[in-house]
This record gives sequence, C-alpha cells and structure tokens, in this order.
Amino acid sequence: MATVHGNVLRMGPASDQWQYHRKERLYDLTRGYDKNGKSDRLPVEDAAVTIRTTAGPENTNIALAPSRTALVIVDMQNFFLHRRCRDHPTGRAAVVPTLVAIESCRRAGIRVIWLNWGLTEESLATIPAAIMSGFSRRMVLVDADEEPVRSGLGVDPGDGCGLWLVKGEWNSNVYEGEVEGDGRTYDLSAAVRPDLGDVLCDKTRMSGMWSEDEPLRRYLAEQTSVRTLLFAGVNTDQCVLGTLTDAYNAGWDCVAVADCCATTTPHGQELTMLNVAVRFSFTIGWIFR
Repeated sequence: MATVHGNVLRMGPASDQWQYHRKERLYDLTRGYDKNGKSDRLPVEDAAVTIRTTAGPENTNIALAPSRTALVIVDMQNFFLHRRCRDHPTGRAAVVPTLVAIESCRRAGIRVIWLNWGLTEESLATIPAAIMSGFSRRMVLVDADEEPVRSGLGVDPGDGCGLWLVKGEWNSNVYEGEVEGDGRTYDLSAAVRPDLGDVLCDKTRMSGMWSEDEPLRRYLAEQTSVRTLLFAGVNTDQCVLGTLTDAYNAGWDCVAVADCCATTTPHGQELTMLNVAVRFSFTIGWIFR
C-alpha cells in the first residue's frame, strides 16, 4: 500500500519502504529510514547516488545506496558474443558501456555480480524438454531427409568451442574480446575481479533467480542488505528479462541499465525496456556518466 505523508509517498512494508518525493520526482530506494519514517542516516561512505531514468515518466530520478545495490551482468559469455560461436553485433556493442558501468560501480562501492550459464552433468539431467528444445533449434530446422548435426545444451558440435554452456568450457567463459573496428580489443573477462569483491554465480535456466537453490538467489538471501539490482547483459528479452522478472516477483528493486543490455530479436530491446520502465520499475543509461 502507498501512503501519503505531505510531499512524500511511502510504498511497501514499513521495514522495507521506498519513498517517492513528489515535487522532486525522486524515488528514494536507499531504505535510509526506520519503520517510523525517521531518517536512519546512511554512513558517509555509503552516501546515496542519484541517477536519472531514461524511460517512463519524464524527469524522474532514483536514489540508490551503494552498499544495498549490486550490478548483475547476465550471460556476457563467449557463447553469446564471440564470433567463433555466433554473430551478435549488438551484444559486442554493449561491452564498452558495460566496462564503463563496472568502473562506475566500483568507484561508488556497488558490488558486481557475474551471472552465467554453468551447466553440470547433474543439472543437464534435469533440464526440461521445453528449454532443451529452444537450444536444439538447429536440429529441428534441418530437412527431415538429412542427418542433423548435434547441437544444444551440453553438446559439443565439434567446432572447437566445447560443450555448449557447460561450466569450465571455453564457450562458457566471460567474453574474452576480439579486435573491433577501431583496432582495439575489449576484453570483458579481464574485468572479472574476485579480488575486488566480484561475485560469480552459475545458472541453469534462462533465469538465474528461478529457484531458491540457484546460486544467485542463495547469495542474495544471505546478503540481506542488498535490495536493489542493476541489470546488464544478453539477451535483453530472454535471460536478462527472465532473471529480472523473478527478482521483481521475489521483492528486489529491479533497474535495467539499457545501454548495457542487448539482443538480436527485432524490436526486442525497445519493447523490453519499455516494459521494464512502465511495469517493473526503472531503466537507466550508463551509470554515473
């Protein structure tokens, strides 16, 4: 329920409220208030960061508490981005904005979470037929008179990239970069820094939050202070949206970083960002430009 307190709308349970400042058009997601609505004062090193939204109601801002926020980077793996595996120009174009966002988050004190497919023999044995079918499309589309080349989750098609999306295989690694048109190589894997506190989580479905047993869900359940999730990655309308939707329904704040998301689906980027901005919460551009 939303309640009105002068210029402020309070939304959500008393212990976990958003506060919307109507005149300023500011959503305060910091939880910097106690159950009575009095200021609980964030520590100096956790000063709130304010960001302008890029879709939805105009001239709207959100305020985040860095210690209560995480950047979740979804499926930025060789399998999806490297030319050895497929052609994903929009995904590769999102690499530089993602590197900028990572550095912005590190400066602000926002933790970085890498969420990637990382299948095991055990998880492959339980993946539903519907999910297997989506990744076996090459076999389905072959003429019935021809012998299809094996493809799909856990399969090695013999192209040197390894078993599809299996943990430890080259194709499952974070994107290692290639020489782009400007002659530079943008290696996203070099930005994975566990030594700086980065968290690496495997997933076994399109969504990394579909089950309470998924590593990301378990991690966030343990890190109870983290309430706001910034989402980047590929594909916007598939694994990013799937994870965001499950996180939203489970009670986390969800913010899509539009410039750091990409898909090859026609109109998929625009429609998903609109849907997120209008229904799920917020979209923003590069963080802290």
